[in-house]
This record gives sequence, structure tokens and C-alpha cells, in this order.
Amino acid sequence: MDTLAAATSMVFRPDVLAIIVAASAYGLFIGAIPGLTATMGAALLVPITFFLEPVPAIGAIVAATTMAIFAGDIPGAMLRIPGTPASAAYTEDAYKMRQKGQLELALGANLFCSAIGGLVGVAVLAIAAPQIAEFALGFSSYEYFWLALLGLTCAVLVSSASAVKGALSLSIGLLLSTVGIDVVMGSRRFTFGETELIAGISIIPVLIGMFAIGEILRRIGDPMAIPPLPKARMEAMLAGVGRTLWMYRNGVARSSAIGAIIGALPGAGADIAAWVTYAISKRFSRTPEKYGSGHPEGIVNASSANNAALSGAYVPTLVFGIPGDTITAILIGVLLMKGITPGPMVFVMNEGLVSAVFVIFVLANLLMIPLGLLAVLAARRIMGAPQPILFPIILVFCIIGSFASNNTLFDVWLMLGLGLVAFVLEENAFPLAPMILGLILGPLVEENLMQSLIKSSGGFAEFFARPIAGTLGVFTLGLWALMLFFALRRRMQEAPQ
Repeated sequence: MDTLAAATSMVFRPDVLAIIVAASAYGLFIGAIPGLTATMGAALLVPITFFLEPVPAIGAIVAATTMAIFAGDIPGAMLRIPGTPASAAYTEDAYKMRQKGQLELALGANLFCSAIGGLVGVAVLAIAAPQIAEFALGFSSYEYFWLALLGLTCAVLVSSASAVKGALSLSIGLLLSTVGIDVVMGSRRFTFGETELIAGISIIPVLIGMFAIGEILRRIGDPMAIPPLPKARMEAMLAGVGRTLWMYRNGVARSSAIGAIIGALPGAGADIAAWVTYAISKRFSRTPEKYGSGHPEGIVNASSANNAALSGAYVPTLVFGIPGDTITAILIGVLLMKGITPGPMVFVMNEGLVSAVFVIFVLANLLMIPLGLLAVLAARRIMGAPQPILFPIILVFCIIGSFASNNTLFDVWLMLGLGLVAFVLEENAFPLAPMILGLILGPLVEENLMQSLIKSSGGFAEFFARPIAGTLGVFTLGLWALMLFFALRRRMQEAPQ
């Protein structure tokens, strides 16, 4: 209790609260603008976190992304354009509710279910993470090797694109992770005489480039005209929401729990959680024929899941240093920049910081209700922001943030180059999450592989000798075999008779 009280006092400092509220308003703005994702919002916050202590830096990212996931529902319901990918699963139902004159009910249900899902996700995070971390303190390089490999496998397995494209994206990330000094031999690899590459590729310019520059390029090629928007009323957003939530209470509880579990899978994220829970709720619904016609059941299920996934993604991030999604990949970069290495030891050495993360999540989800209502009322002004002015400002922030990470122009060119690569990949349906995970987890895989090989004098039997390492190894290899089996079977079915 002393730790929790100390964490609460750290979060409720006036300056930290001001940063959390400001980041919340920023997150609502980013989420409500079609095309600006929660990940991009987090990437653009990174330059500001340079100047903040760890607790307000984490608070800014948590608050902004929590709000952005909900705010993505606003253009989805008003314009049939999801503000973020996490809102896409139920956009059709929300827009059909607007056509029926139920816009406020759709957005009110979205808002309260997002807050409920987020709080369930925090509960899962607060209960599960410390227990797993205590268990993980006994892990050796063998367990970490298999765990990192399992994380990379899951990133390809749950990728929304084809497994082949997911694997290719992962390979690019792994290739980039080999740039710099060899962790064992100490020799230079792929540095091409550039001193800036000796320490490896800096993660911050990569994240900014891939999630911000790619989106800017996309908007330049396809500017979006915003049509006239309907006006929402506060009293109508609150009327009927309680009855709707009570009617679908079991689905909300089930989807929140499933969302938190999906969020804990590396590379999965909020958008996959929303699609999966939407499909599950339709499967168990008494009226599945109403889905897609403006029915609130799918909305309340999926919107509670996507915010729960956001909290769930912090479980592998804090416990193992394995990002649950692209947002937590950015958070890992920020933590490393602050001299904090995520992993089980962070629960021992920085117990107060971990508790502060729990408190920030609870606070952000509670703040979402009043700030979210205000955001819906101000939606017409937010979405009317002129894009010809908005995107150049974002580009300036990208350049400043990339330069400030190491005070070198090399990182700016790196950000622009990888932003162009990310744009080309996404335009050809390659997922970016496996690439990011490959870049972050590549050194973890290599370092633990080499340490294990040195300890075992080059033998591979020791990789399966310890109970947990052996279980993780068999499970990972089993997933590889299953993926290969299904790929071969699909190819044989598609082959001409």
C-alpha cells in the first residue's frame, strides 16, 4: 500500500496532472482527425518526452493513446470514416445508427464502453504483470531466447496481412537490427563507414518516420474533404446509455477480458481485438442478422475490447520488454531513453514507476468520460481543422523529434528514408508491426542465442533442458510447423486440378 500511495502522489502532482490533461486533449484531437492514428500521436509525443521525467513522460503517452482510441469512433459514427484502425470493426453499425437518428446513443455507448474496457484492462495488467514478473525473475538466457522468438512468431501469426508478407516485414526489421557493433564479437556490421551507425539504428527516428511520414505521404496523395457534420447534444448522449450497457453487460465483460488477453499478444493490438470480439459477439448474439444494420450490440462489445487491449499490451512490455503493439514499442524506446530497461527487474528496481503506470491508466480512463463528452460536442470544430496547415506542422515536429533524439542530421535522413519505405510497404499491404518488433526484439534474440550457445558449448539440447525453456521451445516450433502446414495445404487447394 505504501508503494501505491507513493505512486499516487507522483501522478497527482499538479505539473504531472497538467501534462496528462494536455496529452488527453491532444489524443482526442489526433483520434478525431481521420488518418491520424494513435500510434502516430504517440510517435509525435516522443520529442516532448525528452524534456520530461519518466512518470509524466509515460503519463503523456498513456493518456494520449487511451483518448485517441475512443476519439477514433467519432468520425466513424459521423462520417463513416474510422479515425483509427481500432474503430473500423463497428464503423458501419455506428454510421447506420446515425442515419436512424441515434448518433448520440452510439457515441455515448462507445464512450462508456471504452472507459469500462480500459478499466478492466488495467485490472488485468495490475493483477497479472507483478505475478508474471516474479515468476520471470528465474529466467535464464534460454527462456528469454525462446520468449523473444515466440513474440516474433506471434507478430507474424496475428498479422492482419498474409503470413508471407508479415514474415517479409519481420525480416526487414531483423536485418535493420543487425546494423552496428556485434554484441559478442565486437565487430562492425553494415555501418558503411558511418559513425552514426556504430551504435545501431536509433529506434526513435524509425518509429517517427514509419508512423508519421508514411501517413503524411498518404494524405498528400489523397486529401480528404470533410462534409458537413451533424451537431451532437449532451443530454442525448447520456440518455439510454445505461439501459444499453445493462442489456449487453455480459458481452461487455466478455469482450473486455478477451481484449486484454489479445492485447498481451505481441503485435496484436487494439484493432485486431476489436475485429475478433465483434465476430465473437455476432456468433453468440440472439440477433446476429442485425449486425451491420445499426445495431448497438457489436459496438459496445468491440469498443470495450479495443481499449482493454491497450492496457493488456503493457503486460509483455513491462514484464519481458517485448512490445504488445506499436504504441508500447514507442514506450520501450522512451523508457530506454530514460535509462529504464523493461523486464522483470523493473518490478524490483522501479516498483513505484510500475505502480504509477497503473494509476495513470485508471486516471486516463476516468478522465475519458468528461473529456470525451466535450470532444464529441466540439467534433465539428476538431474535424474542420485545415489539413493543408495541419500536416506541414506535423512534418516540422517529426524533423525536430528525430534530430533531438541524438542531435544529428543523420537521424532526420533516416526518419525520412524509412518513412518512405513504410509508405511503400503499407501501400502494398505489408504490415508494419512485425518490422518494428523485428527491430526491437532482434538484438534480444541474438544476444540470448549467443549467450546460450556459449554456455552450452555450441549444443542445442540445453535449449530444451530447463522445463520452461523446453515448453516455450516446443510451443514455438509447434507454431512454426502449424503455419507451414496450413500454408502448404492452402497452396495445394489453390493449385489447378
